[in-house]
Amino acid sequence: MPDLLESLRALVGEVGVLDAPTLAKRSAGAMRADALQALALVRPANTAEVSAVLRLCHERHLGVVTQGGLTGLVHGADAGPEQIILSLERMRSIEAIDAVQRTATVQAGVTVQALQEAVQAQDLAFPLDLGSRGSATLGGTAATNAGGNRVLRFGMTRDMVLGLEVVLADGSVVSSLNHLIKNNAGYDLKHWFIGSEGTLGVITRLVLRLRERPRSHDVALVALPSFDAVAQLLKHMDRSLGGQLSAFEVMWPSFYQLVTTPPAQGRPPLAPGQAFYALVESQGASIEADAERFAAALQVAMDEGLVVDATVAQSGGERQALWALRDDVAQVMVGGVPMGFDISLPIGEMERYTRELAEALQREIGAHQLWIFGHLGDGNLHIVVQVGAEQATHLRPRIEALVYAPLAGFGGSVSAEHGIGLEKKAWLAISRSEPEIALMRRIKAALDPQHRLNPAKVLP
Repeated sequence: MPDLLESLRALVGEVGVLDAPTLAKRSAGAMRADALQALALVRPANTAEVSAVLRLCHERHLGVVTQGGLTGLVHGADAGPEQIILSLERMRSIEAIDAVQRTATVQAGVTVQALQEAVQAQDLAFPLDLGSRGSATLGGTAATNAGGNRVLRFGMTRDMVLGLEVVLADGSVVSSLNHLIKNNAGYDLKHWFIGSEGTLGVITRLVLRLRERPRSHDVALVALPSFDAVAQLLKHMDRSLGGQLSAFEVMWPSFYQLVTTPPAQGRPPLAPGQAFYALVESQGASIEADAERFAAALQVAMDEGLVVDATVAQSGGERQALWALRDDVAQVMVGGVPMGFDISLPIGEMERYTRELAEALQREIGAHQLWIFGHLGDGNLHIVVQVGAEQATHLRPRIEALVYAPLAGFGGSVSAEHGIGLEKKAWLAISRSEPEIALMRRIKAALDPQHRLNPAKVLP
C-alpha cells in the first residue's frame, strides 16, 4: 500500500493523492450520510496525468471509479476499499469559448454553473440546467447523459456534446474534440461514452454546444383541474409559443403542499387543493412581445378551462421563487427515510401508472408518504416514497418492485436521467432487451477487457 501511494504521488504530486483515513472525512455524495471509501483518491490535474494513473492501475489490476461532483443518486460512483477513486475535481479549466462557432472547450471537472456564468458574460447560454448545477460537473453530466429542467427544448446532455477527449482503461487517450455540428465522417465515437457512467472510459475534456442568450424569460405557476388538462396545456403552450417553451414541470398536490408549508421556506403562490400544479417557462428574443404572447396563451388556457388559477412572475426574483418550489426536493428528507425513483413513460400513461402505484403502495406497505413531481414535458417523473427508519431496509425491495415492474407494461424506463449505477442494474432488463444488453457487454469487453473501470456498475 505505501508503495502504491508513492507511485501515485510520483504521477500527480503530493496534493493529488488522498489516503483512506482522509477519505473517511469526505461525504459519499448528495443525500448520503456515509463517507467515501477506497485505497486512495487520486486527483490528476490534466489528461496526461489521468492517462498515467490509469496505466498504473491497469498494470496493477486495480479497479478505478471516476468521480465528478457526486450529485448522482444511484450509487454509480461508489468505490470499494480495494479500489482507486479518480476524482476530476482539479480539472476545472474553461479552456476556450468560441463566440462565433458557439462552442466551449472545457475540462471535465468544470461545474455546470461555472460554464453557465462564463458564457453568459459573452452573451451566450449553456442550456443544460439542473438543481445540482453548482456541484454537478460537465464530465459527470456527460458520463450519465444528465437531463434536467430544459430537455423539452434543448435535449439531454448528449445533444449538447460536440466532441470528447477520453482516456481508456489502459491509459490510451482518444481525442475527438470536434467543434462541428455536422460531422458524419465515420462512427461518432463520443456516443459510446456519453451515458456509459464511467464504465468504458474517463471523459477528460469536452466541446459543448452553446446557444444565444435568451432576452425574454417568462415563468408562470398554474393550477389545473385534471391530468387531461395537464396534457392538453402542454400541447397548447408549446404550439402557442412557437417553439419557445423551455420547461414544463408538474407537481402532484402532495408535493406542492410539502414545499409550500413549514418547515419548507416556500409559501403557496396559488391556493392548495387543485389536482395538479405546473411550472411553465418560455425563453425568447423579445421581452415585451414574448410576455404578451405568454400571457395571451395562458388566458386562452384559462378561458378553455385547462387552467383554474395562475400567477405569472413579474421579476427575476419572482421567477427564482417559483423555481425554488420545484427545486426544494430536500423537504422529502424530513420525517423519515426517502426512497427516490427517476422514471420515464409516455405522458398518456402517467395518470394510470401513478394512480395504480399509489393504490399498490397503500395496499402492500401500509403507512408511507408518496410525492410525485418532475419534468413531465419530456416524460420524466420523480417519485419519492418515504417510510419510517425502522422499516426502510425491510421495505425497499418491495417498493422497488412496485415502482419498476409495472413500467414494462407501460413502455417506460427505469431510468430517465440518473443512470443505472448499482441501484438499478437488477432492473435494467425492464427497459433493455436481451440483445441490447448482450451488445453492451461486448462493447464493455472490447474497451475494458479486465473490467477495471467502475466495476460492477450498470450491467447485471
